[in-house]
Order: sequence, then C-alpha cells, then structure tokens
Amino acid sequence: MKNNKVVLAFSGGLDTSYCVKYLHHEKQLEVHSAVVNTGGFSKAELLAIAHKAKELGVAHHETLEQTEVYYEQIIKYLIFGNVLKNNTYPLSVSAERIYQAIALAEYAKEIDAAYIAHGSTGAGNDQVRFDLVFQLLAPEIQIITPIRDQKLSRKEEIEYLSKYGVEINWEKAKYSINKGLWGTSVGGEETLGSKLPLPESAYPSQLKKTEPQKISLSFKEGELCAINKEQMPAVKAIQTLDEMANEYAIGRDTHVGDTIIGIKGRVGFEAAAASIIIKAHHTLEKHTLSKWQLHWKEQLANWYGMFVHEGQYFDPVMRNIEQFMLSTQTAVTGDVFVELHAYRFIIEGIDSKYDLMNTDWGEYGEMNNNWTGEDVKGFTKILANPMQIMNHIKQKK
Repeated sequence: MKNNKVVLAFSGGLDTSYCVKYLHHEKQLEVHSAVVNTGGFSKAELLAIAHKAKELGVAHHETLEQTEVYYEQIIKYLIFGNVLKNNTYPLSVSAERIYQAIALAEYAKEIDAAYIAHGSTGAGNDQVRFDLVFQLLAPEIQIITPIRDQKLSRKEEIEYLSKYGVEINWEKAKYSINKGLWGTSVGGEETLGSKLPLPESAYPSQLKKTEPQKISLSFKEGELCAINKEQMPAVKAIQTLDEMANEYAIGRDTHVGDTIIGIKGRVGFEAAAASIIIKAHHTLEKHTLSKWQLHWKEQLANWYGMFVHEGQYFDPVMRNIEQFMLSTQTAVTGDVFVELHAYRFIIEGIDSKYDLMNTDWGEYGEMNNNWTGEDVKGFTKILANPMQIMNHIKQKK
C-alpha cells in the first residue's frame, strides 16, 4: 500500500497555493511543501514562504538550499559559454529548474513520499523539465500535476482558494514571477500575445538611480571574483552586482522562443547581473582567446544552452562540453570596466596580462613590426589562389 505523503514544489505563489488545498481536500494527501532556493530568495522571503505554507495547512515545510551547487554545476558553464538563448535570454528559469527538480526528487526519496507534485501548466517548458528529472531520479514516485491536468485559469484558481478562506489579490496574481540567482522571469496577460509589452509595474526591480556609475569586474579563469577590487565568492559577487544594477533597471527584455513541446513562447525577464557578466566575460575572452577557440566555443555553448533549456542536462555529452569550456578559461583573467546607466550599461574596456593586443608584433591599423609589405603581398596572392581557380573554371564553362 502506498503512503499518502506528497512532496509539493512550493513557491508561495498562486499555482502552488492552489495545489496545497487541492492535494489536501480533493486527493486526501499529506502535503509536505518544499521551496528550493537557487539564490533568488532572501532570508526574509524564505521565512515568508514558510509562513504562507503553514497558513495553507501543510503538514511540514522545508527549505532546500541549492545556490552554491547550482552555480558550480550550471551557472559557471553558462558564463564560460556566454550563453544567451536566441541571443537574448540568459536561461534564468531554464537552468534553475534542473537543480530545483534534483533537490525535490532527493527530498521526496529521503522522506519516503509516494507522490511528488508541481504546479506547472500544460503549455510550458517547466512541466517537461520537472517530469524528466523526477522520472530519471525517482521513477518509483508518482507525479501529480493539478494545474496541468485540470487546465485551470488563474481566475479559477483564485475562486477555488476563496472557498477555503484564502484571499488572493487579483492585481498581484496577474503576473507569474520566478526569481533565481541568474535572473527573474515575468509572465502575464501581455506575454500571452505578441504585441504588448509588460508594464513598468510588472517588473520586481524599479528604477532608482539615473546618475551613471563606473565599476570594475574582476575575473579569474573565467569566474567573477571581485567587484571594484573587493574580492568575494562568485555567488556573492553575482548577488552584489545584481543589487547594484537593479537600481538602474538594467537587464530587462522579452524572450521569444520555441518551447520543448513545439509551440512558441514569450516571457519577460530582468537579469541585471547575468546580462552584464555575460557581456563583460565575452569581451574579456575576445582579448585573451584565439580566433578558433572563440569560434568552436560559441558552437558548443549554443548546444549546451539548448540542452539545458530543454531539460537534457543528464545527457553525457553535457559533461564533455563542460570539460571543453573549462579548458578554454585558463587565460580569461583580468578586469573589465563597466559604466551603469538607467536601463542600460556600457563595456568600456579591459585590462589583462593575457591581452593578445599587448604584443610587439603590430598595432592594428597603424604599423607592423614582424612582417613587410612584400610579405603581405605574397600572403594575399596565395590566399586568393582557391578563389582564382574557381573563377577560372567558371569562365571556361
């Protein structure tokens, strides 16, 4: 006989609040809620989520801390790869769902739960990501998905909760917000279509500063290690930069892409730290890596980002790509100078002992010290040979 324990992925939002009541009242299950912190919540926010869970009547609530392992196992490689989905989206939610699902599966096995539940809808990517990890790591545990199975609208969820005395403010519930170390996604009625932008008020971080501010970011072998020369662990550096840049409302954009299930999806996001770090890191790489290192890393990084986005994190090729990207970072060390402005930032320059511009061979567009004009003439003539042969054959035909 199965026990009646269910582990619910709980954020305190509308969908997971509905799931608590539904699983308890309709399924007669003992609800054990768990929030997985991947760096997006403060201590106060985690306490508020725990309080909300208790108010809703869960049997037990747990906070599962995954920020450091999330950075080490995924975020670090997204930085090494300068990964932006469709040249826009830093995979803010895509990446964190992997480690949230891993933590939830392990916790469900730890407390010997017979069921595991999440509040994903039936039209998005998260349902596949959660289901896939649960099936791989805990195939013996049955998955329950109330929102997906019942095809509920947010208003229907609010009406259901009101029957049990849970009042939800509709204006607040109009937007679905997912916050993590690598950014925050914002979904609402505007993102269900293609025309309308999200209103200013929908973004969690509001513009507070307009006076430009210059900062320096220090990288050591590809990892952010200091801000304005103050040394700190990578996770703290990301969080510190996010706080600084959020005051300028930097990193807002809208991602449009293909979902795992084959439909187009649109979502707003703010990812201040991710946007700046990726651009700064990429700029430093342009100065310190060879042409072909940059070329092949870009190809593999695109594949890596796509596989993370589509829940294929456990494919062994991912470990191979990670080793390649790690090996490219030995010289990616130095300082990047950034200026913060309202809604935008500027990469001003870099300083690195590995800067390939700092040689005695020549200065671009000015002078050469290691070759002559005659050398270039001969080089160009040989370089043109394949094209000349092709043109010659075409003319004969």
